[in-house]
Amino acid sequence: MYCPNCGQQQISDEMRFCSRCGLALSGLAEWLAGGRLPARPRDEAPPPAALSPRRKGIRRAAKLMFLSGVLFPVFLVFSLAADEGGPMVVPIILFFVSLVLMLYARLFSDKTVPAPATTQATQTSTLGSASTRGSLPPAVNNPIPAGRQHVRTNELAQPPSVTENTTRLLDNE
Repeated sequence: MYCPNCGQQQISDEMRFCSRCGLALSGLAEWLAGGRLPARPRDEAPPPAALSPRRKGIRRAAKLMFLSGVLFPVFLVFSLAADEGGPMVVPIILFFVSLVLMLYARLFSDKTVPAPATTQATQTSTLGSASTRGSLPPAVNNPIPAGRQHVRTNELAQPPSVTENTTRLLDNE
C-alpha cells in the first residue's frame, strides 16, 4: 500500500500512520475499497456534544449549588454541637455564590457553541486536502546575497597540541 499523500510505500497494511508525512492510514484500505469512510468500532464512543459557554456556566453553578445542599446537613450538625449558628454561614454563602454564578452565566455568557476543531476523521476523509490537513508551509528558497563572502573553515589555524605546550614549558626550565 502507498500513502495517498506523499507516495511512500508502507511496510505493512497494519500501519496506522505514514512513516514519511504522518497521514493517518487507519481505515484507508476500507475507504479505498468502498469509497466511503469505514464504520467506527463499537468500543469507540461518539464525541460528546459541545456545550455553549452559557450552558457550561449554568452547569458549573448547579454543581456548586448541589455541593452547598450536601454541606448544609453537615454544618447543621456542627452548629447544633457548638450551640451556635456560625458554622451555617459556610453553606449559605456557598449557595448564594452559586446563585450569583448561575445568574451571571444566564445573563452574560454566549449562547452559541464554539466551532469544533479539525478532527482526525476529517483528515482521513479528505485524504490529502491541503485546507484541512495540518502540514508544514511550503519551503521557501531564500538566495544568499552575492556580496557576502563565504568563510572557509579549512583555512583556519589549527590550535597547538597539548604536548607542544608542555614541551615548550620543559625546555624553558
